Amino acid sequence: MRIKLDENLPASVASALTALAHELHTVAEENLSGSKDHELWEAAQQESLFLITQDLDFSDTRKFAPEHTLASCWFVYPRRTGAH
Repeated sequence: MRIKLDENLPASVASALTALAHELHTVAEENLSGSKDHELWEAAQQESLFLITQDLDFSDTRKFAPEHTLASCWFVYPRRTGAH
């Protein structure tokens, strides 16, 4: 799978995806750190990459309508420790 990994995820996620033989493009490596959401989404679209992020702004389908896109998005939620 071809993946663009957002800057808000730890390097361990990148290592795990690379170990699973995914083609990985990171926001940091592509000098896209600090980019606006629409710029990052457009970059993923242009490269037809699956975007993995923790940024819930991408869940707004009015801005990032899935039926009009080439890329997809997957959200990673941090696990809470010590919560009951």
